[in-house]
Amino acid sequence: MNKLHWKIGSILGLLILSVWLLYPTVDWYTKTPDERAKLEAVRLRPKGILNLGLDLRGGTHLLLELDVAKLEKKEKVYDAVTRAIEIIRNRIDQYGVGETPISRQGERWIAVDLPGISNTEEAENLIGKTALLEFRLVNNSTEAQAVVSKAESMDASPLNKDGTPIPEIAKLLPKGTVLAKATAGQDNDRTRYYVLDDTVPVTGAYLENARVETDRQFGTPSIGFTFNKEGGRRFEEFTGANVGKYLAIVLDGVVHSAPVIKSRIGGGSGVIEGSFSMEEARDLAIILRAGSLPAPVNIIEKRVVGPGLGEDSIKKGLMASLAGFLLVVLFMAVYYKGGGLIADVALFLNFVFLIAAMGYFNATLTLPGIAGMILSLAMAIDANVLILERMREEMALSKPVAMIIPTGYDKAWSAILDSNVTTWIAAIFLFQFGSGPVKGFAVTLTIGLLIGMFTSVFVTRAIYEFWLTSNPKELSI
Repeated sequence: MNKLHWKIGSILGLLILSVWLLYPTVDWYTKTPDERAKLEAVRLRPKGILNLGLDLRGGTHLLLELDVAKLEKKEKVYDAVTRAIEIIRNRIDQYGVGETPISRQGERWIAVDLPGISNTEEAENLIGKTALLEFRLVNNSTEAQAVVSKAESMDASPLNKDGTPIPEIAKLLPKGTVLAKATAGQDNDRTRYYVLDDTVPVTGAYLENARVETDRQFGTPSIGFTFNKEGGRRFEEFTGANVGKYLAIVLDGVVHSAPVIKSRIGGGSGVIEGSFSMEEARDLAIILRAGSLPAPVNIIEKRVVGPGLGEDSIKKGLMASLAGFLLVVLFMAVYYKGGGLIADVALFLNFVFLIAAMGYFNATLTLPGIAGMILSLAMAIDANVLILERMREEMALSKPVAMIIPTGYDKAWSAILDSNVTTWIAAIFLFQFGSGPVKGFAVTLTIGLLIGMFTSVFVTRAIYEFWLTSNPKELSI
């Protein structure tokens, strides 16, 4: 009897825990779209909720290609793509879009889904920036000033698309220098250019933190940064050796500011000033904190899924799932009578436990994920059918009820285990070799199978054992 109490207590405890885990998800999705948008804008999207994927919520899908030609020679393509995926994930997580599906596609491609973001320009700026931060000295020699004058007087750009100077400018550049464009807004009348030393003594690789700061007098945003110990030492030595010279702060080949070095800069910190809006400063700080990509990424495919399509998918998916669920419940209750009702209770608990588990792990629900969920529920009801049919066989032998139930479970167990293990093996291969939605399907199916075995065998048997305490004479199956 104590063992039965422990079983019933465990089931009730899991049910209470599941309801508690489900509350944030239910509370979030019962809010109006405007209420959710306001909370997301200030980064108040709750943790521990079930996220909706791109096909259900709408948003932006991007396929990125890593420019492997610009990788360092010592870095392998596979490792570079892996590092790029982690950096992109960090940028998106800090932006506030949690659990974003990011996956490797082939040798050098990366697929990114951004549920809820339909502003493709915003997404591209966040993901696509290489974010290579460099500190270079400005060359103010007579030759360099002549190059700047020539570049700023030209009608066309003195730089090629890849950032290299055109031949007319290249032959005028002093040895060991490069030409760089300044950010828009530094000069209202013309585009400004700088001639910089090609040596880079300090880069963003030494950054420990980056944050948005505002000017106390004018309220203009800037980006404060802090180096790690090694970076702070290098920066202090570099500025101490070049007092009186101009230091260009360069991000992705563009000069954002070029202040004069008035004295040795210690403390390992500084500020990047420029004509930033608050949004631009915030995004740039996120990118710098997450780190620079190993090489530029090019967006080769861009697709926007409207929220209307997502809502339509949700409605159709819910209607199909509900209709199938009700038909199965009705069939089990009619065909297997009391045993079918117990199986229906287990099926309902299976669904609740599965949704709660996915919410706890912040899983992203997609249409393939819903398919995996439905398949796992089907496997669970199949296990109940095997148990009930074995019970019918034992009942046909006129055995007492107290023997029919344990014997039915014992005889059905091997078949239940075999069917679930073979499906698990298929799910493991799908997860290992699949990508994106296929992996989502495999994860949902795996979790569903585990929960399905628990509810089909443990929960239903506990209910039968509790029913047996009333000394029944007949079994309704």
